[in-house]
Amino acid sequence: MLNLYGRKGELMDGILLVNKPSGMTSHDVVNKVRRYLHTKKVGHAGTLDPLASGVLVLGINRGTKLLQFLSADTKSYRAKLVLGKATTTYDAEGEIVEEMPYRHDLTRERVEDCLKRFLGISLQTPPIYSALKKAGKPLYAYARAGEQVEIEAREINVEAIRLLSFEEGIIEFEAVVSKGTYLRSLCVDIAKQLGYPGYMASLIRLASGNYDLKQCVSLEAIEAGQAQVISMEAAMAHFPSMVIEDEKIVVTGKKIPSRLDHQVAVYNQQGKLLAIYGPDGQGHLKSIRGLFS
Repeated sequence: MLNLYGRKGELMDGILLVNKPSGMTSHDVVNKVRRYLHTKKVGHAGTLDPLASGVLVLGINRGTKLLQFLSADTKSYRAKLVLGKATTTYDAEGEIVEEMPYRHDLTRERVEDCLKRFLGISLQTPPIYSALKKAGKPLYAYARAGEQVEIEAREINVEAIRLLSFEEGIIEFEAVVSKGTYLRSLCVDIAKQLGYPGYMASLIRLASGNYDLKQCVSLEAIEAGQAQVISMEAAMAHFPSMVIEDEKIVVTGKKIPSRLDHQVAVYNQQGKLLAIYGPDGQGHLKSIRGLFS
């Protein structure tokens, strides 16, 4: 961990973990942090819907160059599903399009059995009100224009799911899911399996890859200068690595002879992260992203 500012008062490079408040877009958070830290070099990985709160990974200064490598394959969430109403957006922000009184006909055991049926790999249709693009246009743009569009189902993996509480038609559960899984769609599908319309009332991202909610700071803490930055080296500690003797090779973008078939983080002998390299298919590693400046 590093303080936000170094000994000379310069803003540090690295990763900042924020507990995004509900009601803000991910871009809203980025804009606030830019103002708080007086820099335009802030970006985020793994968008969260405005309704959702929780783990949002930000890159600061040169740390923005790491974001493409920090988009986690697995994420954990806590969701609240309300049975008896369906909305246009699949969450509490949409207009109600269907209603059915809750009949008090479900037991906890039946709900648990239903959740277990969603474990594993399956196909999921993303919600029309989403930023997923079709023909270069986000789906929500089609929805707002009243245009019909075919949405292709995508493969997802629900690695774990467990019921936290069930009372009066309100289901709260936690799930560990693959990248690209829409919890709003999962909530709607669970409700359908139980014989009801439903919508997602709240969502918290508990973890994104190696980062969890306990590591996150509030926007207020960042504004007060009380947050800490994860160094670029620490942020990529989980990544396969390579140490190079002559860092000029990396600085000039030259290829490195290697039989490796995967991406690696390249360091100098002093442990400074220089670049991300990947295979070129011809017995060399080529530079994918320079990180030295």
